[in-house]
Amino acid sequence: MEFSAQMIAGLVGGTIAGDPQVSVSDFAKIEEGRPGCISFLANDKYEHYIYTTESSIVLVNDSFEPKQEVKATLIKVPNAREAVASLINIYVSMKPKPKGIDSTAFIDPTATIGKDVYIGPFVAIGAKAVIGDGCVLHPHVTVGAGAVIGKDTEMYPNSVVYHGCKVGERCILHAGSVIGADGFGFEPTEDGYKKIAQIGIAVLEDDVEIGANTCVDRAVMGETIIRKGVKIDNLVQIGHNCEISSHTVMSAQVGVAGSTKIGEWCMFGGQVGIAGHATIADRTMAGAQSGIPNSVKKPNQELMGTPAIDPRVWWKAQAVVKQLPDMWTSMNRMKKEIEELKARLHELGSNGE
Repeated sequence: MEFSAQMIAGLVGGTIAGDPQVSVSDFAKIEEGRPGCISFLANDKYEHYIYTTESSIVLVNDSFEPKQEVKATLIKVPNAREAVASLINIYVSMKPKPKGIDSTAFIDPTATIGKDVYIGPFVAIGAKAVIGDGCVLHPHVTVGAGAVIGKDTEMYPNSVVYHGCKVGERCILHAGSVIGADGFGFEPTEDGYKKIAQIGIAVLEDDVEIGANTCVDRAVMGETIIRKGVKIDNLVQIGHNCEISSHTVMSAQVGVAGSTKIGEWCMFGGQVGIAGHATIADRTMAGAQSGIPNSVKKPNQELMGTPAIDPRVWWKAQAVVKQLPDMWTSMNRMKKEIEELKARLHELGSNGE
């Protein structure tokens, strides 16, 4: 489907500089632009590409003023990044969703299947499971007995929702994600570690997205809860009995130990680690590889390092770390000089001088 510059400007509330009738049917990065594509410029570091790009249309911020001739038609908007995200979402929503149930899928006779669903090859749906209207289950998805999948949720290949767990509406579970595996619960004994049965469930509220190969463990008792609008990247571990509050986001390889409560609108960079039984205040922001060993009680804090501290203090400390080898050498030299002076003073005192 093609869209003219005039149509796009109407969708994003932009103003046109160039040919309003030029049309596009695809997206491209500005440095890889092709005729018939739309690109965007939101970072000044990429400005030089706008003068050479082959894209037919480029979304730019209202403040952008070209320094030389631009071949592409420009659409000026308040925020080019937000505008292109909006257009991509519109573009994706216009693609028809698959429907139908593949003959190789196994659906227990007691399961409830909604309307307009797609259940792909080799999907397995257990006893008394519920699949909501408009759900899309790609090949090899597994939905355990008694699990509930809310309407318009999409599960990609090999994602798994264990028995009894609940997934809300409009959720996305990427390939290999696992909702409701046992939490890491073991009791040490003289003969080794005795498994503690995990009899709770995991719950995802509406509009949650779970990345590929991410695990949300079921609770020992009660629920592990991922609240509305949470977005979790690939390869993240959420331990048993955690609660992740609404609109929090986590980058790849974040690890959250069991029984931790995380507030709303928090942001965690890649490989952040959070200790168990901690409480993290709303709008906490932790930089990549930060380690949070205790509760964060004050909201709106930025943290960095291990243990996580104020980023400004952490960066100052890192500047000192670079100097430690020279400081160590200097300290040893001064220590030697002090010992020599002490010996000399002792010698002088012994001679009565």
